[in-house]
Amino acid sequence: MTRIALGVVYDGSGFCGWQSQPSACGVQDAIEAAIASIAQHAVRVHAAGRTDTGVHASCQVIHFDTESTRPISAWVRGVNANLPETVRVEWAVEVDSAFHARFSAYSRRYEYLLYNAPVASALMAKKSGWFHLPLDYSAMQKAAGYLIGEHDFSAFRASECQASSPVRTMHQAEVTQTKLTENKAYFQFNFNANAFLQHQVRNMIGALIYIGKGAHPPEYMQTLLQSRNRTLSPPTFSPHGLYLIGVGYDAKWGLPIGEREPVAVNKNLSIRI
Repeated sequence: MTRIALGVVYDGSGFCGWQSQPSACGVQDAIEAAIASIAQHAVRVHAAGRTDTGVHASCQVIHFDTESTRPISAWVRGVNANLPETVRVEWAVEVDSAFHARFSAYSRRYEYLLYNAPVASALMAKKSGWFHLPLDYSAMQKAAGYLIGEHDFSAFRASECQASSPVRTMHQAEVTQTKLTENKAYFQFNFNANAFLQHQVRNMIGALIYIGKGAHPPEYMQTLLQSRNRTLSPPTFSPHGLYLIGVGYDAKWGLPIGEREPVAVNKNLSIRI
């Protein structure tokens, strides 16, 4: 039995999330079917993180076990030939049987891209979130700082989350801004943690936007953390601007991986991953 790790990129717009579903609408379903066509047997893949419906990935890592012997290139070119154009395998590596895409990872990095303008962008409808009122950049920057460190993130945890503990360590929580015109801008929210709870990033984005629009002061973020009460937090924000852009692994696994650069925004309202 051979264990293979793959680096996967996908546009989550047309999928019901990463996880396999009875209706076969998950990214996992598409990838497992494509790999099985090359392996000539059924496979089960395991991912570094489960992304929600509509969430994208520029650096998802998965692994699977196979009884088949194939050139390593077959797990890239062959699998890609059987995938929809919105999903691609970028690299493949044979790994030790002790490697696990989820449990061997020591960090995950997400970025949220938000378009802030009176009217939503038609071109970026599925690639960024949108908020219509002006947002206070400095207030959101200050509020994000309260998220750094080890915390109980119950206030930002989905009710159906199955994680055994709500405690996570946030290594990075930053906000940057790209002004386009006087009343148009992109905000980029970057989060790096050992792991994330279900809907955690989208719930934190919701709180940051409430702070940015002036509904609460930056200290509201600290209040929410200390409350450990999801019912006190703002609604879960749209998934469309969320990207999994990095997964951290020890160099001993030999993966050709590094954290991706943040989603780049230019003045023509387009993005580059």
